[in-house]
Amino acid sequence: MLAGAVLVSHLFPLGYGRRDPLWAASGGQTDLGRLSVTGFFVLSGFLITASGRRTRPFQFLRNRALRITPGLLAAVLVTGFVIMPVLYWREHGSLGGFWEHPHGPLRYLLGASPADGSWDVSDVLVEGIERGTNHNANINGALWSLKYEALCYLLVALLAVAGVLRRAPAMLAVPAALLWFAESAGWLFGRNLGGAPFHLAVPVVGEVSLGLAVDLAYAFLLGAAAQVHQRRLPVHDGLAVVCVAALAASLRWGGLLPVGFPALTYLTVWLAVRLPEPFRRIGRRRDYSYGVYIYGFAVEQGLAVFGVPRAGLFCYLVSAAVTTAGLALLSWHVVEAPALRLRDGFHRRTEGPPTAGPPESSRQFNGRCNPDR
Repeated sequence: MLAGAVLVSHLFPLGYGRRDPLWAASGGQTDLGRLSVTGFFVLSGFLITASGRRTRPFQFLRNRALRITPGLLAAVLVTGFVIMPVLYWREHGSLGGFWEHPHGPLRYLLGASPADGSWDVSDVLVEGIERGTNHNANINGALWSLKYEALCYLLVALLAVAGVLRRAPAMLAVPAALLWFAESAGWLFGRNLGGAPFHLAVPVVGEVSLGLAVDLAYAFLLGAAAQVHQRRLPVHDGLAVVCVAALAASLRWGGLLPVGFPALTYLTVWLAVRLPEPFRRIGRRRDYSYGVYIYGFAVEQGLAVFGVPRAGLFCYLVSAAVTTAGLALLSWHVVEAPALRLRDGFHRRTEGPPTAGPPESSRQFNGRCNPDR
């Protein structure tokens, strides 16, 4: 649901040059895509913390790398060496000048972007903007959140090394509470931490926005706190209604971070429990959500080059959803699932008896959605 919401959100800026309707409705606090990414981080905090409590730190990081990296590398290769040549041919009628361009696919693969900081290949999207088909010069704009996700994984690994996850997991509520106070103070005094213009250069990960890192770590830690305190967390429909009202009010009148994020945290966990059984089967054995996320942006940019948005929002949405779903299916079966089988092979060869994990109630809940998947 969240991956699909991100796909819908990107239709508006990529196809029509404007933010999705939630941006105006929330007074510029967020759009549907950013709110969905927040939901990703909440669920990630809930599930990945369970994985960190159950496995050793090295195994945890290895599992995270095998889950994220193969699909990401494949997406970069497909985008730079398959999608972009097709779009270049569409614009120029041949591939002359594509491969030898100063910002060609090889530089894209190596992580070098043009001077303006965009992630274009051989000026395909720059040409699209000049022709009026495109409104953004990035081909992989949705991937910005993965570096912050990786930082949250490192945080979980550090907490595991320090023994917090096993000996004092309840302490995870402390940093979540501190960030809640910081976000509340920022809202009351008109200083949104996510808008802070501070950037840090992090080895391997690259440049990160300190304010954005704080906001997303806050969402992640809310999910982590829900994980370790889940036996005290009531699953109550009336409380869910209150949280819906709180989230809607924070979007309308402000306070999304201190009020809306905790409400969204409860709603994601509540919905995971309350969805009917057929819905809970989705993703249990085949998780296509990651593929939808890493391919959707590039697909929508490509469809814009071909002029599909001019046929209307519905046609653009259906075309993007079908094409992205096909690529996500291939990503899972050709790249992601084989990588996970490789990880399972490591488990069989190197691991002894299972280590102590979360309480029984936690295992029962997590059995519906394996955090390692």
